[in-house]
Amino acid sequence: MGREEEGHMKVPLLLTQEGDGGVFEEVKKQLWLAGPLICVSLLQYSLQLVSIMFVGHLGELSLSGASMATSFASVTGFSLFMGMASALDTLCGQSYGAKQYHMLGIYMQRSVVILMVVGIPLAVIWFNTGSILKAVGQDPDIAQEAEQYARFMLPSLFAYGLLQCLVRFLQTQNIVFPMMMSSGIATLIHVLICWILVFKLELGSKGAALANSISYWNNVILLALYVKFSSSCAKTWTGFSREAFHDILAFIKLAIPSAVMVCLEMWSFEMIVLLSGLLPNPKLETSVLSICLNTAAVIWMIPFGLSGAVSTRVSNELGAGHPRIARLSVVVVLVVVLLVGILVGSVLILIRNIWGYAYSNEVEVVEYKIGAYINLGSYYIVGIPSAILLAFVLDVGGKGLWFGIIAALIVQVTLLLTVTIRTDWDAEASKAGKRVHESTLPIDNES
Repeated sequence: MGREEEGHMKVPLLLTQEGDGGVFEEVKKQLWLAGPLICVSLLQYSLQLVSIMFVGHLGELSLSGASMATSFASVTGFSLFMGMASALDTLCGQSYGAKQYHMLGIYMQRSVVILMVVGIPLAVIWFNTGSILKAVGQDPDIAQEAEQYARFMLPSLFAYGLLQCLVRFLQTQNIVFPMMMSSGIATLIHVLICWILVFKLELGSKGAALANSISYWNNVILLALYVKFSSSCAKTWTGFSREAFHDILAFIKLAIPSAVMVCLEMWSFEMIVLLSGLLPNPKLETSVLSICLNTAAVIWMIPFGLSGAVSTRVSNELGAGHPRIARLSVVVVLVVVLLVGILVGSVLILIRNIWGYAYSNEVEVVEYKIGAYINLGSYYIVGIPSAILLAFVLDVGGKGLWFGIIAALIVQVTLLLTVTIRTDWDAEASKAGKRVHESTLPIDNES
């Protein structure tokens, strides 16, 4: 092992050839990779979470408006960028497994170009948040508050897109600890920035939104400096290249299904907050649903980090032509997620009566109890219709919205488990080898 791999906290590849290790070795490798990824996901999401917490102590209307704006921003921006950038999990991961290191930098640049272009119309949508929310029947006061919050959060849109590309680029190389450190630094500074802007400078909710933008850009700058100057990225980042503008359509064809799969899942959660604004007493309902869904989002970051780890493992092993290890990786992560789910669920039950005070001083708010086809069926055929039926037809209220999402999650897990069990991993490895080979043909011909 050379110096560049020893000195920069780069996660080692424990399995070098098919058949090595075993279940225990795979578990150790996934946890070694997933632990920092979970921390990264939690820390990055906590930027929005901390802002919401600060705003929550300004009053019910401020919390409702910020929650509505955050949900609207997730639906119309963040989730789309996250989904499109996830195409890099496949492309960069398989190229890294096949030792086509130079292609990782090309793929990352290509995704940056596409996401920045897509960000322009999304920024226009964010700027008109209030008008859009009023047009679909939201409370005028909440819509106005949400528009103000969304406009001050506009700079974070492009920073988030860049951040997703950088994270996927590093993650697929098993470089996770630098991401955890940069996210940790950005989050710590974010708390201070929020406090200064919200309370000291008395900017209120505008200050919290502006703090989001500043902190996302801080994280992007830190990671960009690492990629530029770290020897760990010397093989994968060779500078800017015109090749980034080649095969744009091929990248988009992979990015769109990835975006659809992620968006259909995330949109369903955010639509619950948007729907809560149509219930009687929308300020209370939106505030309470915001607490529940933000808590759910925090918990979701744990399986999301695990999914990032297994995605890296599977793509690396498929790119290297090891279908059996790829299949083992999926089996291991399913068991780990099940155990983690039981543990986290138990903790949530124990703290259920005190957690709400982190978001709001309002006793009424705290004590008020409340793949693409699979996601489409789970959330849009089962989840959202059930939520609407329970909340608006059967008058269950906010609890009905929550029960609808629970039903969707049950259906989603069942269907995804079925698909995973029936996957032909040898065929997937063959496809991965073919994709990596085709991506390098133009370069070989030029040389």
